[in-house]
Amino acid sequence: MSETTKSLPGTLNLSQNSKVIFAILMFLGVIGFGISLASGDTERAWHAYLIGYFYFVSLALGGLFFAAIQHITKAGWSVNIRRFAEGLTSFLPIAFVFGIILLFGAGHLYEWLHPEAVAHDRLLQHKAPYLNQGFFWVRVVLFFVLWLIFQKSIVGRSLKQDETGDVGLTAKNLKASIGFIVVFALSYSFFSVDHLMSLEPHWFSTIFGVYCFAGLFQSTLAFIIIFVVKSMKSGQLKGWVDENHLHDLGKFLFAFTVFWAYIAFSQYMLIWYANIPEETLFYIPRSKGSWAFISVALILLKFVVPFFALLPRWAKRSPGYLSAVAGWILIMQYVDLYWLVYPNLSKTETIFGLTEILTFCGFLGVFLFVVTRFLSKHQIVPVKDPYIHESMHHHVVY
Repeated sequence: MSETTKSLPGTLNLSQNSKVIFAILMFLGVIGFGISLASGDTERAWHAYLIGYFYFVSLALGGLFFAAIQHITKAGWSVNIRRFAEGLTSFLPIAFVFGIILLFGAGHLYEWLHPEAVAHDRLLQHKAPYLNQGFFWVRVVLFFVLWLIFQKSIVGRSLKQDETGDVGLTAKNLKASIGFIVVFALSYSFFSVDHLMSLEPHWFSTIFGVYCFAGLFQSTLAFIIIFVVKSMKSGQLKGWVDENHLHDLGKFLFAFTVFWAYIAFSQYMLIWYANIPEETLFYIPRSKGSWAFISVALILLKFVVPFFALLPRWAKRSPGYLSAVAGWILIMQYVDLYWLVYPNLSKTETIFGLTEILTFCGFLGVFLFVVTRFLSKHQIVPVKDPYIHESMHHHVVY
């Protein structure tokens, strides 16, 4: 059956039960965060909020990064799965609102926002031209404005092409995607430094932005895989997406599992070897007590286990198996962010409970609601993309 005669995949079929689940998750998130604030555990509430916020902002940006890379490389194989990545970007406007909310709780997270702390710390005074409340607010707003402009441009043209079939829109997206990659590389690095690295403002690392990017793209690929597999099982993608597309997604996931480990090791090895106090202060608390177990768990469960799980060829071509590995990686991405954020709250022992679980559930509910609503309103395959014939006849032979 040719592309012209094949029945269109349509929009995402979203059951009423799914909508109820999303609503329950959002409700639990509000309750969990609210109770934590009301009980006086304000710092813990905002640390949990920061993890959920950063986690899903990264997924949304990861979707836009994935789409941009496909346009830049003129990739044909990924056309039939690209809309799922574009769907992730629909969270960005909501994330902007969450980002503004975070600014009002930033004083419970960042030492450098307290004038009395800065007044007695020469290093904080030295960093004050960058780490100050006014410039922090400006950067948050600026980054989101830029991201939303590119999201509206790149994803908007892709959706418009579904209606008009205008090939010129693909050429325009190529130029916009090149611009986005440059903006993304700088803005996300600064965004990571602002929101995560500055939790310990005395720490120095020149590779932190790359470390966060590695986690961003690894988890983005995992989320795309889960969405694709779900749609395949529902039968909507029959004839449009098969195990060959999954194979390439699995290879990407495998590659960025290795890349994350490489960047993590590079950062640790250079700091360990140099043994400079300004650098080692980040790793010292994470090598003691219960934090040491989290550190070891990241090595084993975010790298070693997925590495061997994704190594065989069949593993990348089995939908159920691949989505299970992807789900595991998404869990470990949360653990990774927890490992980055929570030693700022307690350097001696780990703190984890309902506050963290419920707050994250709230963000998850909002994210799933927004993304699935996007996919339920638009074709899940960009059927008028000029490169779609390559995706329809995609075969992996290695």
